[in-house]
Parts: sequence; C-alpha cells; structure tokens
Amino acid sequence: MSQATPPEQGMPAPALPDWLKLRPGDAVDMAWEALRSVYDPELYMDVVSLGLVYSLREEEGSLVVEMTMTTPGCPVSDSLPEIARRTIEDAVGGVMPVDVRIVWDPPWSPAMMDDEAAQALGFRPR
Repeated sequence: MSQATPPEQGMPAPALPDWLKLRPGDAVDMAWEALRSVYDPELYMDVVSLGLVYSLREEEGSLVVEMTMTTPGCPVSDSLPEIARRTIEDAVGGVMPVDVRIVWDPPWSPAMMDDEAAQALGFRPR
C-alpha cells in the first residue's frame, strides 16, 4: 500500500474530489446540529432549544450566526458566542470561516424556547 505524501512546501494541496467537498447547505445543517451541543451554563439547556439562535446562514463563503443572550448583562455574553464559533468550526472541519454576531432585537423571552425546553424550565407549553 502506498502512502500519500504531503505536497512540497509552496505547492498547492491537491484538489478534493467533488464528493468530498463540503457544500454550503451541508455546512449550515452541520452548524445547526453542532449548536445543539452548546449549552447555556446557567440554564443547562442548549442554545438552539432556548431560542437564542435567531439565524444561521451561508453568506459570501462564511457561516453567519445571529444569536442573542437571555439578558444584556448575561455573564457568558463573551464566552458563549466564542464557544459557539469554535464548535461550528470543529463541526465543518474549519473549511469555512464562522462569524457569530450578537443581536439584541428582538429581545429574547421565554416564549422563544421550544416546547420541551420551556416545559423543562417550568414554563407552560404554548
């Protein structure tokens, strides 16, 4: 069995076959799934179920996430977006840049949680 050798320094890496290339739609799906493993450390629920992720899309070759925090003074407002960014980068193999943007409009409310998260936190189902 022959062993693949890395390209010489300064030489471009060989192109991936089409079936191995990550397509934008795949990356978006993978990113959504990855965000389900990012937990708010105070509520012990994932950011998707909590309704903190408002938008996730491919934009000009990057993955753009618009998310919010439960309150403007949230103690994890610096770390949680960074965790989300790294988690997505890991999920897509680092092949696309990830831009996580914190937005405050609309303000988050418990009504944005999915039914299971709301029920787990003691809110009545919608």
